[in-house]
Amino acid sequence: MKEVVPNLLTKGINYLFPPVCGNCGDAIWDNTGICSDCWKDLTFISGTCCHSCGYPFELSHGGEMLCGECLHSPKSFDKCRAALIYNVHSKDMIIGFKHADKTHLTALFTRWLSSCGHETLGNADIIAPVPLHRRRLLRRRYNQSALLAHGLARLHRKRHVPSLLLRTKNTSSQGQFSMTGRWRNVRNAFVLNKKFEKDVDGKNVILIDDVYTTGATLDACARVLKKSGVASVSAIVLARVTKE
Repeated sequence: MKEVVPNLLTKGINYLFPPVCGNCGDAIWDNTGICSDCWKDLTFISGTCCHSCGYPFELSHGGEMLCGECLHSPKSFDKCRAALIYNVHSKDMIIGFKHADKTHLTALFTRWLSSCGHETLGNADIIAPVPLHRRRLLRRRYNQSALLAHGLARLHRKRHVPSLLLRTKNTSSQGQFSMTGRWRNVRNAFVLNKKFEKDVDGKNVILIDDVYTTGATLDACARVLKKSGVASVSAIVLARVTKE
């Protein structure tokens, strides 16, 4: 009976104020966060991918293959995995989560991160978000990557350290730069929080971010952590850009 009452209450609230799809805005009759029509258009990354950056391969090549980009420019992080491809079907939902207060999507996105990052989550000592500069955080009021990191850490009972890294440069948005410009933009933009200098030596850290484009931001963060004595740095992101 104790479980029935809350369920009935939830159904009543959903009937009066139905939740809406986080992508198209249509009403949905449960709290899954996304409607079935939008769900079928999303492209989740579940097959063979680059062992380093997680770029999806069309064909399985066997073994731990690297994409051309990672062969040409090895990354500072050890491994990155993304839940889905960032494209016309997923971008509005992700932008809404990032800039339009659609934080109710956190639980759904956390489950997606958990699914794509299961290989590395078991060995994680610390889960931390890619940080925002304090000025941007004040303007936006929340760090979307920190929401995801907190949800993932709670789900897997891992230590969440939201301020492990600090963004010391108020960098411009990466979206306005070329590939080379993105790397320049985040160079020396991050430092390890001095409060955790003695906590990271020999630890396995997982970084959380929303979108992977060139990997420049994650690489800059991983470089700082590796110099601070971290044993391994993996990354789990909500979506990643592909060449298509």
